[in-house]
Amino acid sequence: MSKRSGAPTIKREVDELSLLYNVSQALEQSLEFQDVANPILGILAESIGFTHIHLTLVNRQSGEIYIDSAYGLSASERERGRYQIGEGITGLVAQTGKPEIVPQISRDPRFLGRTGAQSRKQEEFSFVCVPVRLGQEVIGTLGADHPLEDDRNLKDEERILSIIASMIAQAVKVRQSVEEERQRLVEENQRLQDELKERFRPSNIIGNSKAMQSVYDLIAQVTASDATVLIRGESGTGKELVAHAIHYNSPRAGKAYIKVNCAALPETILEAELFGYERGAFTGALARKKGRFELADGGTIFLDEVGDFSPATQVKLLRVLQEREFERVGGTETIKANVRILAATNRNLEDLVAQGKFRDDLYYRLNVFPIHLPSLRERKSDILLLADHFVSKYAAASNKDVRRISTPAIDMMMAYHWPGNVRELENCIERAVLLTNDQVIHGHHLPPTLQTAETSNTVSTGTLDEVLGRVECELIMEALKTARGNCAKAAKTLGITERIMGLRLAKYSINYKRFRAGA
Repeated sequence: MSKRSGAPTIKREVDELSLLYNVSQALEQSLEFQDVANPILGILAESIGFTHIHLTLVNRQSGEIYIDSAYGLSASERERGRYQIGEGITGLVAQTGKPEIVPQISRDPRFLGRTGAQSRKQEEFSFVCVPVRLGQEVIGTLGADHPLEDDRNLKDEERILSIIASMIAQAVKVRQSVEEERQRLVEENQRLQDELKERFRPSNIIGNSKAMQSVYDLIAQVTASDATVLIRGESGTGKELVAHAIHYNSPRAGKAYIKVNCAALPETILEAELFGYERGAFTGALARKKGRFELADGGTIFLDEVGDFSPATQVKLLRVLQEREFERVGGTETIKANVRILAATNRNLEDLVAQGKFRDDLYYRLNVFPIHLPSLRERKSDILLLADHFVSKYAAASNKDVRRISTPAIDMMMAYHWPGNVRELENCIERAVLLTNDQVIHGHHLPPTLQTAETSNTVSTGTLDEVLGRVECELIMEALKTARGNCAKAAKTLGITERIMGLRLAKYSINYKRFRAGA
């Protein structure tokens, strides 16, 4: 048995005071206990002469005891030092809340030596372990060992470790308080963000998808300004709703909101509608009329389908954007207009600019703050929300009690690609509400375009060659019909030779003469 003498020990009061002072100073260095735990264990080891010392904590969820901080242990040894409550000396102290002294670890079967640190030293060790308490709860242990020595006062070491454990418990308590406060602040911040999102989410737009959240954020950012906004997206995505939301959440909400569908107005009267006209400006102009820009003074004008403007109208619109002034058709008076411009288009303006069909300077003036609306197929998680909204809307309008959408109908809507976007979905639901008679929208209430082969009982039968043959036969007959029975012309349309056309006519028994005029 190996014994040593002359090792440092605490015998004088001044030594204890110095140790406690150094530990308290280390604890004051940081509110983050993790930053000071290892230095504290180092102070203990150097002051008392411990070879290894470790602080364990109890996982509240699993009940497992693990090494949180250590001195003299490698990373792998720390990882191996795991115990259950009541297991080994460490687990026993965590269970009972009472200190344990092991004078010689090789003679105490309770000492498990999970870390393996003592075995690599080839020496006999003594071990002291004390609980770390928060009130009546044992939250961990503080254990230390050193080579076996006759003149070491293990009870004295137990007392000192208990004092340090109490100081550590207070530091852990502070750490827990800091963590709880940090978590509270995180949750509070998330709550405020959710409230802000809800606050700035336009009430007239349905959708919680990530793509729509980005749109809401952009709307919130631009509403307070007077910046020109270009709303882009496919037809039926709800561009007008975005323009509506921007105006009615802006400082101009109490002023006029004028909408102009540029594609619906003929080019000959679009200019007069936008800028107004004087009496006698053209045939039928019997009195002065204010244009849409003049009517929107102080408020907002929404120019829908702005990509359809003629070159002449584009020039005049550019002047309004630059100078906020214009003249009525047939007039000379310059009119100032304090108006915010919102524009929308489903066309690719960049391509139109490249083709010379849209002025690049007008494009840059309009594209100050672009907002892109995603297509419905890009926000499929919103389909059910939209469908439920439209069911409620049209059920109320039709005085019907429609309570749900069947699962097959939901599957059909989720599988469809929605080329007409939200507008197409709304039309489908309106039709389905009118057709249903049993408070449920079923798959057969949806339009044929949404029907699948299974739901419509039209699953294709036959081999691949048979199906391809039917398709080929139909294509040939359509080509002959278009060419009025002219085989050469039909073959050219299909991209095949006249010889192959003749072979196909024989194969499918097609009489080309019946497609000729007068046949």
